[in-house]
Amino acid sequence: MAMLPERPIITNKAHINTDVLDLSLISEPIGSLFGSLPTSADSYTRYFLTDEQIEFYKTNGYLPQIRVLTDEQCDRLLEEYKRFLLWNEKDLSQANARNDADRLDLPGRHLLHEYHSNQTEDPENVLTHMLGHWRITPLFHDLIFLPNVTVPTSQLLAAYHTSEQTVVPVRFWHDQLFTKPPFHGGSVAWHQDYSYWTRTVSMQHLTVHIALDDQTEENGTIQFVPGSHHWHRERDGQEVPLPVTDFDFKDMDSIKNI
Repeated sequence: MAMLPERPIITNKAHINTDVLDLSLISEPIGSLFGSLPTSADSYTRYFLTDEQIEFYKTNGYLPQIRVLTDEQCDRLLEEYKRFLLWNEKDLSQANARNDADRLDLPGRHLLHEYHSNQTEDPENVLTHMLGHWRITPLFHDLIFLPNVTVPTSQLLAAYHTSEQTVVPVRFWHDQLFTKPPFHGGSVAWHQDYSYWTRTVSMQHLTVHIALDDQTEENGTIQFVPGSHHWHRERDGQEVPLPVTDFDFKDMDSIKNI
């Protein structure tokens, strides 16, 4: 999830101005979330999943209850997230101008790949959605290098790899931030991530979902259908994923139309 070997490594950290710099140009942790990466191969083994966990993932298509952040790290990330809320509040007050990345004069906004203050466009069903925030703030930048994330990701991808390696190199594809406000939180419709990411055939990617606050059935936790990663259609003798049914995510029943 976090290897970008083709990007330059900036080592003179004393001169990095994170208020204006595109942090995707820095291919190593800045050091503000968890410090330095382990220095030896053996030191990564403490992040390994068990064989049972890997088999659970292969059978069900998801793996729950993997703690990757401390409470203190979650709190710090939430503080960084609050700067994005400033954009959100101004967007909502100006009729939800979707994907207008240059309209608000706040540092880093132009670095986002996508920004929707409310992707559903329904004031009673609010879903804030953005891509690219790792390019803007130091903590979200460092999150993609976290060994608690990259090592299990490497193992799970290796389980589907043609070789017999137990770990494989991992490349970060993109980040994504979904937020739901209280009282008017929106839904994300049922979908397969592979429907959006058909660039790898066969499937050679996965999603790492990290909750920054408690998720419960009452407040809208993420849900999975065990085994649904095997669902597919046939096209020209090849297995292809289910189609995208709702790009705005709001129609929970749209998947039934397939």
